[in-house]
Amino acid sequence: MASTVAGKQRIPKVAKVKNKAPAEVQITAEQLLREAKERELELLPPPPKQKITDAEELNDYKLKKRKGFEDNIRKNRTVISNWIKYAQWEESLKEVQRARSIYERALDVDHRNITLWLKYAEMEMKNRQVNHARNIWDRAITILPRVNQFWYKYTYMEEMLGNIAGCRQVFERWMEWEPEEQAWHSYINFELRYKEVDKSRTLVMVHPEVKNWIKYAHFEEKHGYIARARKVFERAVEFFGEEHINENLYVAFSRFEEKQKEFERVRIIYKYALDRIPKQQAQELFKNYTVFEKRFGDRRGIEDVIVSKRRFQYEEEVKASPHNYDAWFDYLRLVESDTDADTVREVYERAIANIPPIQEKRHWRRYIYLWINYALYEELEVKDPERTRQVFQACLELIPHKKFTFAKIWLLYAQFEIRQKNLQNARRGLGTAIGKCPKNKLFKGYIELELQLREFDRCRKLYEKYLEFSPENCTTWIKFAELETILGDTDRARAIFELAIGQPRLDMPEVLWKSYIDSEIEQEEYENTRGLYKRLLQRTQHVKVWISYGQFELSIDSDDRIQRCRQIYEEANKSMQNCEEKEERLMLLESWRDFEDELGSFANKERVRKLLPEKVKKRRKITAEDGSDAGWEEYYDYIFPEDAANQPNLKLLAMAKMWKKQQQDEDEDEEEQEEEEQQVPQGKEAQESSEPEEQGPAAHGEEPEKKYDDESSSDSESDGGDREDDKDETEETKADTKKL
Repeated sequence: MASTVAGKQRIPKVAKVKNKAPAEVQITAEQLLREAKERELELLPPPPKQKITDAEELNDYKLKKRKGFEDNIRKNRTVISNWIKYAQWEESLKEVQRARSIYERALDVDHRNITLWLKYAEMEMKNRQVNHARNIWDRAITILPRVNQFWYKYTYMEEMLGNIAGCRQVFERWMEWEPEEQAWHSYINFELRYKEVDKSRTLVMVHPEVKNWIKYAHFEEKHGYIARARKVFERAVEFFGEEHINENLYVAFSRFEEKQKEFERVRIIYKYALDRIPKQQAQELFKNYTVFEKRFGDRRGIEDVIVSKRRFQYEEEVKASPHNYDAWFDYLRLVESDTDADTVREVYERAIANIPPIQEKRHWRRYIYLWINYALYEELEVKDPERTRQVFQACLELIPHKKFTFAKIWLLYAQFEIRQKNLQNARRGLGTAIGKCPKNKLFKGYIELELQLREFDRCRKLYEKYLEFSPENCTTWIKFAELETILGDTDRARAIFELAIGQPRLDMPEVLWKSYIDSEIEQEEYENTRGLYKRLLQRTQHVKVWISYGQFELSIDSDDRIQRCRQIYEEANKSMQNCEEKEERLMLLESWRDFEDELGSFANKERVRKLLPEKVKKRRKITAEDGSDAGWEEYYDYIFPEDAANQPNLKLLAMAKMWKKQQQDEDEDEEEQEEEEQQVPQGKEAQESSEPEEQGPAAHGEEPEKKYDDESSSDSESDGGDREDDKDETEETKADTKKL
């Protein structure tokens, strides 16, 4: 039993967590690290500065530092920065042998580390250990021959030491590995610095690219070997052949020959290249050829170059998209400027053969200008009127006039016939156009033509046809009436205006009425003008009509013009009292006020000012499109005094405000009387004390009422100052005041 008890181990009781919900404030690992950083818990104070006074302390210091470096290396041998720091520390103590030993140990760990080799070699060069540095560079370029930095530094060191033969030997070893182009350029520049031109002709054989061939040729040219440079270009052309031909090579070749004044050779090179290089890849070649011909060739040669290039481009464009009319326009412009008439006609015929596939006007708008340009070319350039007439007629037959037409074509055809002094054909053409497809532009053009010919009877007939076609066009009515006015027939003009304003539908009736009124004013028919204004006001009560009417009366030179104008403003104000547009009513009153300020008396000015409204800010509900409430918005409203007088609620509110003001005035008077009574002597106050007790209630009860009645009656009379004769209204005001 005891053994059993002894063999058992007591298991500690685990505390039960009653509340397993997460804490209100959660702490993350990131927050813990941030707090540790802020409190600087892991930062150690810097070690104290140590001053070494004797050799024993220096040895102890060296031993301690070396032990630290060795420990770091032992922890992680692959961290090269620890090796470099260790070696640089030994170097700073002039312990070059120890530093060399450390670098060698590091190279045993990682012999492909470029930085390690560079630091090792730089240390040897700093300490002027040239042979050691050469050994290091030799080992480095043997192990890592593709690292160009080693070769550059090795050759630079040898050249700085004046060992030209050794430097050349290093370059030769480097070139055996066939490095990139820059290495070859460095070798060539090295040889050129020491005037070894013959040894510099080995670059192209390793990298036979176009730019290297060009550099080779420029090299020969620079050193005066012109024949060698030409031979280099010829070898390059043979090397690339026709399969891998490149325009840059030919451009450089031609420029070289151009410098040597061999212009025929340049022209032959350009033509040879243009015949073999595709046009899309020869843009720079074309450009240079053009510049060359401009400088050294004749005009015909320049034009041939430019035209042939651009013609090829346009041919490609119109073949790819025959309905691209803009490309056809450019092509035709080019052809017209250079070639003969037959070639131009051929291109025009090819262009107009591409009829738009859909009979919609928007697709025909650009196409129709091909026909127009064709006709103008035949008339102006070729000077063939018969062929021009045929072009116009073919175009007019092609257009589907039942669906749409182009008034421009008809008018151009008519103008062409007039230039050919064939007026009958011009009229026949425009008449056919109006019969087939009447349009506003056709009528206007035909009328303009007849006006220029001074055929006024024909103009009248055309205007009549035009108005039959479009009776709602106010501009046409106005032009017709103006024509009759110019011809001196005012009765016909007035009859035309009467017919116009009697039309049921008009596009701009206000312009028509204004023209009619202006016409009567010009004829000084003022009674007719007044009649027109009255007729217009029967149709519309627009504020601008009233203002214009008033200004008209004011402009007439008569004795009663001011009275007439004022009467019109009064009538306008009465008629617009029920108008919903308060801004228009305000515009009228402002115009009336300006009139009275200029020409009216003081009483009239005050009268108009009393009619001006008060600007009040109000709020109203906004309802959204779906019917929901969208909030409130503020707006400005105008309250006119006449409207306020007609609304009893506003009148009652005004009287209530007046009564409240009177009550405040009475309270102030009573307070003043009490203050005066307190200042009266005591004896006099005792004698008169009985009277206030007997008369107090009556005095304080009846006199204010009487006073209030007088004031209210006077206020009601002043409120109705503009209506003094209205006695019933005054009595109502008194009764309302007593109720209050």
